[in-house]
Amino acid sequence: TMLPEAERRNYRGVGHAFSSIVRDEGATGLFKGSVPTATRAMALNFGMLGFNTAAKDMLADMGVEKGGAAQVFGASAIAGFFASFFSLPFDYVKTQVQKMKPDPVTGELPFKGPVDCAMQQVKSGGITRLWTGFPTYYVRIAPHAMITLIAQDNVKKLWASMGV
Repeated sequence: TMLPEAERRNYRGVGHAFSSIVRDEGATGLFKGSVPTATRAMALNFGMLGFNTAAKDMLADMGVEKGGAAQVFGASAIAGFFASFFSLPFDYVKTQVQKMKPDPVTGELPFKGPVDCAMQQVKSGGITRLWTGFPTYYVRIAPHAMITLIAQDNVKKLWASMGV
């Protein structure tokens, strides 16, 4: 882990992590951070699934063989871009909220929550601040989207061949 020694929880395994969280934070502690994580996932899937179909249609209109490898691969790469584009602002805010530490003097946290964090980030750096690190994020997210969409396409072909 990259946390300083004093901030590590030193879990011995999954069971110890679960029992420690429930003991120290209550059962709701198991769901800490689930709303921003789910929001990011929804944005990622919107970009990935919505734009995959649109990209396939666009590529077919341009003369790329329908159902061919070029169409499937190209559409998944385009969808990977949009998955990254739509999810990065949520990921950026989520990361900022997760990393925040109380002020050593006042004890106050820098953000009241994700919306306040986003507003402060936009105020201090403009709207593009929410897309900080996009090239790196795209290189991380696009392959995930591409593999998922290519696998989905192959499963659909398999089902079609089986009459499902």
